[in-house]
Amino acid sequence: MSTVRPIRDETDYDAALARIDCLMDAPDGSPERDELDVLTTLVEVYEDEHYPIDLPTPIEAIQFRMEQADLSQADLVPYIGSRAKVSEVLSGKRTLTLKMIRALNAHLGIPAEVLIGDTTVTDFDAETDHIQWGRFPVRELVKRRWLPTVRNVAEAAEDLMSDLIERAGGHDSVPQALYRKNDAARQNARMDPYALQAWCLHVLATARERALESTYREGAIDAEFLRFLATLSRLPDGPNRAVEALEQQGVAVVYARHLPKTHLDGAAMRTKEGVPVIGLTLRYDRLDNFWFCLLHETAHVWRHLNEEGAFFVDDLKLNRSDHSEDWLIEDEADTLAQEALIPSEDWDAAELLKAATPSRVIAFAQLVNVHPAIVAGRVRRETGNYRLLSQFVGTNEVRPHFEEAS
Repeated sequence: MSTVRPIRDETDYDAALARIDCLMDAPDGSPERDELDVLTTLVEVYEDEHYPIDLPTPIEAIQFRMEQADLSQADLVPYIGSRAKVSEVLSGKRTLTLKMIRALNAHLGIPAEVLIGDTTVTDFDAETDHIQWGRFPVRELVKRRWLPTVRNVAEAAEDLMSDLIERAGGHDSVPQALYRKNDAARQNARMDPYALQAWCLHVLATARERALESTYREGAIDAEFLRFLATLSRLPDGPNRAVEALEQQGVAVVYARHLPKTHLDGAAMRTKEGVPVIGLTLRYDRLDNFWFCLLHETAHVWRHLNEEGAFFVDDLKLNRSDHSEDWLIEDEADTLAQEALIPSEDWDAAELLKAATPSRVIAFAQLVNVHPAIVAGRVRRETGNYRLLSQFVGTNEVRPHFEEAS
């Protein structure tokens, strides 16, 4: 038996492997067999320290167990939840939840430490247990092609909405408070929280699927930019130009028709990646309403979206008297939008409310460089007489810009 030395480096390791190869046929009980046993132990210790074997990924572990036990994806449904969830887990689109990990460990014997892997596990099931999936307007979403067509919509509601939530950025993408009625500013008390949540999720998912050429930076939007947007109203394709201008600043603008019982004009939010998003419903297809709503939500992006978790959904028919909540933020957005559309100094000097004739409206609109619909809309709003100047407000002139582009 030759002298056995410690394995300290790669040279010693290679020499030990060569010696083991020579000793593989040594008979039991011989000095050579003893030497082989000692060298094998030393090599194992060295390899454990210098060549650790990585654990398989959770997906690899599940697939290996499926091959061992001849399991199909359908066989995993009792442990993962549905065929859609099994497919998403195996394709890497959905992370395992604690509930799934416990079930796979208990019933298939896959080690929990392997299933957890290096990822942070979130208990999505626990966080969504309170959600009543059947209350989402899934049939309407499928009808609009916001969700894929399935054979049984009612049975697939959870899978369809879970997929939409994932595409929107996860369960934290929209405040969970939207599942409940509340007294938040500019949020209609009659709205259906599930319809509102579904609309917001669709807008965020749509925004995340787009690739904007620019990245939003703080300060890109200011009073001067708001005023620039307002002046685009005088152009025949003003709504499209305004959207292009916002997207050039890194702000995504998404048109999505309002869902029944949402009572919604627009919203301002951020994607998971931090991209500001303006959602528009155009539920009142008028130019005056479009421009005020667009600038109101743009003001939110400028002044209010920098706060953690900030999220604004707006029924612009509501005013301060409709809610007991703090109205300061909505007040500021209203004021910034109104000032950008028609500077207060010019409005006060014109005294249009004394005699808002068509000729004066047109002349004043030219003076402040905006579309006459904006002037007419303000006259109607401040007088409370919505029969005035109806020929100027641009009824049915907005949606064609967006529906042709979509």
